[in-house]
Amino acid sequence: MSSSQLKVRLLIVDDHQSIRKLCLTVGSSLGFQCTEAESAQAALTQLETDAPDIILADLMMPNMSGLEFLPRVKQLLPRCEVAIMTGHASIETAVQAMRLGAYDYITKPFRVDELKLLLQRMEEKIRLIAENQFLRERVNADMELNGIVGSSSKIQDVLRMVARLKDTRTPVLITGESGTGKELVALAIHYRGPVANRPFVAVDCGALVPTLIESELFGYEKGAFTGALKSKEGLFQSAHGGTIFLDEIGELSLEMQAKLLRVLQEKEVRPVGSNQKIKVDVRILAATNRDLEVACREGKFRKDLYFRLNVVTLHLPALRERRSDIPPLVHYFLDKFAPGRVVEVFPAAMKLMLQYDWPGNVRELENCIERAIALGSGDGILVRDLPPSVAGHQLFSHDHEFPEPQMEMPKPFSPESDLEELERNTIKRVFDQVKGDKAQALKMLGISRATLYRKLKRYNIGLEKHASAGS
Repeated sequence: MSSSQLKVRLLIVDDHQSIRKLCLTVGSSLGFQCTEAESAQAALTQLETDAPDIILADLMMPNMSGLEFLPRVKQLLPRCEVAIMTGHASIETAVQAMRLGAYDYITKPFRVDELKLLLQRMEEKIRLIAENQFLRERVNADMELNGIVGSSSKIQDVLRMVARLKDTRTPVLITGESGTGKELVALAIHYRGPVANRPFVAVDCGALVPTLIESELFGYEKGAFTGALKSKEGLFQSAHGGTIFLDEIGELSLEMQAKLLRVLQEKEVRPVGSNQKIKVDVRILAATNRDLEVACREGKFRKDLYFRLNVVTLHLPALRERRSDIPPLVHYFLDKFAPGRVVEVFPAAMKLMLQYDWPGNVRELENCIERAIALGSGDGILVRDLPPSVAGHQLFSHDHEFPEPQMEMPKPFSPESDLEELERNTIKRVFDQVKGDKAQALKMLGISRATLYRKLKRYNIGLEKHASAGS
C-alpha cells in the first residue's frame, strides 16, 4: 500500500462556524479526512490524541491567536503543515507567520478555488516529505540487508528461505546464537515483501522492564497507573498493517506469554486500564537464542504459544559454522567503517580471524573490525590490531615490517587440516565468483599479489582456466 492511498487529515481551527463549514466542504471535496475545532485551546487538546497532516488556523481568535497557536503546533507535530487564515492581511503578519513555521497564509474572504489550490499545494508537500522519508527508510533498510553477507551453502540456504517467506503472512521463528543476525533476517523478510512500506516494529523482550511489558506492547489508557497522564498506543498498534519482531521471546514471563497468545488468537489488544479491545493486523516474526523445546519441557515456555509461533523455523548458523564467509564479511565491515580507504588485512591477521571461534558471531566480528580501524596505526590490519581474545598469544611485533607473505605465521596445522582445506575452498570460491579477476580477488581476500599467486599455484586453482583473466 503506497502513501498515496492514505487519506490526508485536515484540521480547521476557527471561531466562526460558517468558515469552518466552508473549509470542511472544500477539504472533503479533495478527499481529506476533516475535523474541526472552535478555538486554539480545543485544537491543542485534540492534537494529543489525533495528529493531523494539515492545519488551517484563523489568525484572530479569542484567548489564543493563530501566531501563538502556530509554535505550539510545531513543537508537538514538527511535520504538520499549517496555513494561517487572516482578515487583517499585512506583510508584517505574513512574514511573522512564515518565520514561525507557517506554510502560507490566505486572506479572508477567499474564493473556493483559491483555498483548494492552497490545500492541494500543502498536500503535495506532505506527500513528498512522506515519500522521501519512506525512500530513505528503504535505502537504510536495504543497506542493512546487505549485512547478510556470504556465499557459504548455509547462508545461501537462509537467503533462499527469506525469498520464500517474504510474500507470506506466516509466523516465523528465527533461531540462532546471539549475534548471528536474527534481526537482519527479520528486516529482510519484511522489507522484501508486499508490506515493505508499512511499519516494522522491533521489540527486545529481554530489555523490557517486566512491570511495563504489558503497557509497552498493548498500550494504556489515561490514568491507568501513576504517571499515565495521557493515553498511549502500544507497539502492537504501532505495527498495525505491518510486522512486529519479538526478539528474545524466550525471556517473556509465563503470564505475558498467556497474554501474547490471546492477542495472536483473537487478533486484538486491550490497553491497560481499558475495557475496549482494539483490532490489530500484524505479522509476527519472533527470535530466540534459547532452545524453546527444552524450555517447554521445563515448563518455562508455553507449548501452545510455541506451536503458534513455530509455524516455520529459520535457523541462522553460527559464524564458526561458515568460516569461508569471514573474508567477505571482513571486507564488508572495512567498507562500512573505513569508506573510501584501501585497508589491507595482513595474512597473519586474516589467518587468526579464520581460526577464532567467534562466540559473539557476526556482531563480534563487526566490533573487532571497528576496533581495528579505530586503534590501528596504518592502512593495514595487523595481528596487534586484533582484540586479545582473537589474537591469543600470537602477537607478533614484526608482521608490519614484512607485509609480504614470506613472514606468515608458522602453520600449526597439518596439510590435511581443516583450516588448509577451508583456505583452499575460500580462495577457489572467491576466484570463481570474480571470474578469475585477480585484482578483485586480492581485494576480497585481503592478501598480497604474491600470496595470491603462490596460493593459486599451491592449490592448482584457475591457472589454466583463467590464465588470461584479471591483472
